[in-house]
Amino acid sequence: MNELYWGLMLLLNFGAIMLSYRIFGKTGLFIWTPIAVIVANIQVLKTIELFGVVATLGNIVYATSFLVTDILSENHGKKDARKAVAIGFFSLITMTVLMNVALLFTPHSSDFAHQSLTTLFSILPRIALASLTAYLISQLHDIKAYHFWKTKFPDTRYIWLRNNASTMVSQLLDTVIFSFIAFYGVFPTDVFLEILVTTYLLKWLVAALDTPLVYWAKKMHSEGKITE
Repeated sequence: MNELYWGLMLLLNFGAIMLSYRIFGKTGLFIWTPIAVIVANIQVLKTIELFGVVATLGNIVYATSFLVTDILSENHGKKDARKAVAIGFFSLITMTVLMNVALLFTPHSSDFAHQSLTTLFSILPRIALASLTAYLISQLHDIKAYHFWKTKFPDTRYIWLRNNASTMVSQLLDTVIFSFIAFYGVFPTDVFLEILVTTYLLKWLVAALDTPLVYWAKKMHSEGKITE
């Protein structure tokens, strides 16, 4: 069933991004960025078995942040793509600080959520550090690489090339950096390596599957259906 839910999660993420872009224009992509970063950093705490291997959740929603910057790079330019990265970076820092301050409050005897919140968010600083480091390095590389390939192959026929060539390398950087900071020493070595490999492969799969969406976003923008 996990594989079925994974497919559903993929469709929900893709659908939400394209709906947000269609309704709100590039602002919708700016909105999606903090959603992706924050949700991914919570979902990644859940370990599952997927396609017969150990994996963490959050791979889909996090991978869509690269789709967002690629659409922004393609249709609105490098400046807006970098703005999205800055928004995501700021949002994750703010959420981490606010939730950890919230944990400092002494819960009332009637409270039923404090222990669950502690379980989730007390580990968040390490996850956040891993995510912030990996996110900043990989996303800035993705934007730079996307525009490099766009300059080399400016025709819209080659959107698939610049989308995949930039994202798949960037996600490798992201996965290695994040996994070592967040999970090295937390899991046994064999489980850690399995998570590292499966995380990248799942992100790679999302990157391959999201290519038609970049073409679709380009078409909507070219037809004047997107609010600037």
